[in-house]
Amino acid sequence: MSKPYKKEKRETFFQKLTNFVLTIIVACAIGSQVCTAANNNLRIAQVSDAHFTTNEENTSYKMLKKSPELLDDVIFQINTSAPYDFVMFTGDLVNKPKENQLKEFLSHVSLLNTPWYAIDGNHDIAIDGPLTKKRFVEILRENNKNMKFDNIYYAFTPKKGYRVICLDSIIDYKLTCNGEISEEQMKWLEQELDNHKKDIIILCTHVPIHEPFSSPNHKMNNEFEIKSLLRKYSNPIIVLQGHYHCTRARQDNNIVYISTPSLVTYPNSFRVINVNSNKDKVIVDIFLKETNLKDIQKRSKLRLLGTESLYGDEKDRNTTFEIKKNKE
Repeated sequence: MSKPYKKEKRETFFQKLTNFVLTIIVACAIGSQVCTAANNNLRIAQVSDAHFTTNEENTSYKMLKKSPELLDDVIFQINTSAPYDFVMFTGDLVNKPKENQLKEFLSHVSLLNTPWYAIDGNHDIAIDGPLTKKRFVEILRENNKNMKFDNIYYAFTPKKGYRVICLDSIIDYKLTCNGEISEEQMKWLEQELDNHKKDIIILCTHVPIHEPFSSPNHKMNNEFEIKSLLRKYSNPIIVLQGHYHCTRARQDNNIVYISTPSLVTYPNSFRVINVNSNKDKVIVDIFLKETNLKDIQKRSKLRLLGTESLYGDEKDRNTTFEIKKNKE
């Protein structure tokens, strides 16, 4: 009676051992796939036109008095949602180009638990005051360990296969809401694009390269030249832009243009962009994240006419773009 019992026990042990080994193999395979997928994915939060201020009243267009609360809400949403590779502030960080306001803005942003970067907007730079482009970069560098750049336009690699290019689209030699990319910067941009033909490009600008709607007093003066340059390249290019306070998303072959609204103007929102790189294509999922401060959002909407234009269609708010990969 004892021998069959021992045999049954020995078979159970080997079964358990076999099952254990198989479980480890499957777990490793799944883990490898998950890691590979995560490595191919880039998750970005784009925050635009915060127009931060601590001493201004609301206007018919901007909930300026509530700008600190709206910014804090975005920071809370980012900190309590899925991990991000980085956060990008696409200009007009503050409503008036004053050092104390920029530093106060940065004291709020320092609470982010993910790396963040910023570019300048027309409200950030004074043409005859202390907050010059040089000083703007200095203050950002002093308050952000990731902003190691000496120039106001810069580029970095958040992970293999991606290149983020941040442009300075602000005119500082005259008072205007139009933008332009200088000749020197255009040469630098072309060199960056030449050096990263196989990478997915994330191009960040305050003044749009592709207008979400016509506005002669806000447009990029050399829009045609910039688009002509971008169209020379066949790798995926995703453009993050602001300035127009509206929600738009359009595709031009391998280029996707994403316009993000303002925090202080209805719909008081920011963007989440997920980029997934597969073998033959890139999938770009974009989402509009509205403020949790619904009372402020409601009051913001009541102050404006034509809010539907700012809010956009569903395809502007939440949609998916597919870009074929460069075969070269």
